[in-house]
This record gives sequence, structure tokens and C-alpha cells, in this order.
Amino acid sequence: MNRSKKDHILTVASELFYKNGIRATGVDQVVAESKIAKMTLYNHFPSKDDLVLAYLLRHDERWRAWFEAAVAESAGTPKERLLAVYDVLGRWFEEPGFNGCAFLKTASEYADPSHPYYEAAHRYKSHLKTYLSDLAGRLDEANREALAGGLYLLAEGAIAARMLRTDPDAARHARATAELLLARYR
Repeated sequence: MNRSKKDHILTVASELFYKNGIRATGVDQVVAESKIAKMTLYNHFPSKDDLVLAYLLRHDERWRAWFEAAVAESAGTPKERLLAVYDVLGRWFEEPGFNGCAFLKTASEYADPSHPYYEAAHRYKSHLKTYLSDLAGRLDEANREALAGGLYLLAEGAIAARMLRTDPDAARHARATAELLLARYR
């Protein structure tokens, strides 16, 4: 089987996992919607676990690359970039296919910290906090962790609020609060 078949399977599975959840999406559904034989799926992904972990890894890599590039393109100074985080989140929230955070959804389905899916979600969220910490350190090294922690909670809160549709302006509200927080720093 060729690489494009594997990518096709992973693309279909990713869309289903993101839209319906991991537990609710069975291998048979992936096979049917991919229009492949079950053996083809298993030739590329020996188990559903392998398929899910590939989905989480690919989603992490693609989302992270998009997000960090969008923030970098949006602003120049560390302070501007920290605020751009919320602008970029706002653009993501308005995408037609937005269905929340794949990693928050995964962690809620698999809450055992030792589960490989939970671990993948934790790695992603840890990276987001590290990314914010790196930006915060460029602004104020002495207060890096306190600043990054607050900004991280604002980002995660905005994601959760938008995901649950409790605040249609979650990114804008988080940005306004981030501006207040950043006013305390250089």
C-alpha cells in the first residue's frame, strides 16, 4: 500500500475522531468512510490505538505549526505576540470546522493520566504553556512563570468557553484580560 492511502485513512479517521470523539468512532466506521478494506487499515495501523495516537500526533504537529506561525506573522514584539495569541485563537474559533480542542476532548474521554491518549493531550497542553512561557520570558524574565501561567489559563479558558459555546466572544474577552495583565509588566 502506498503512503497516500495511509494519509487518506488518517485524514478520514482524524475528521471522525475530532467531530464525534474517539470512543464513539469505531474502526468499522473509519473503514466505511475511507472506502477501504479493513485489512488495508490494519496494514497501515495495526490497532485502533495506533490510529488514534497517529491522529493525536499529526493534529498536534499541524495545529502547533499553524498556531505558532500565525502568532509570529501577526506581531513583532513579545508583548504584541502574547496578545496575538488571543487574536489567532479567535480566528480558529470562527473556522467553519471548529469543534473545540481535540486534546481537551481526548483528556475528557480518557481521564486516566497513565493512558497514552491522555499523555498525548498532556504533552500538547504542556507545550502550549511552554510556548507562552518562552514569549513571556522575552518580555519579563523575572516574572516569566507567573505571567505565562495567567496567560495560559486565559487561553485555555477561552478555548473551553468557545468550545462549550458559553461565550461567543471568548477570544476577545481573554485578550482584553491579557491586556490588563500585561499592563503590569514592561
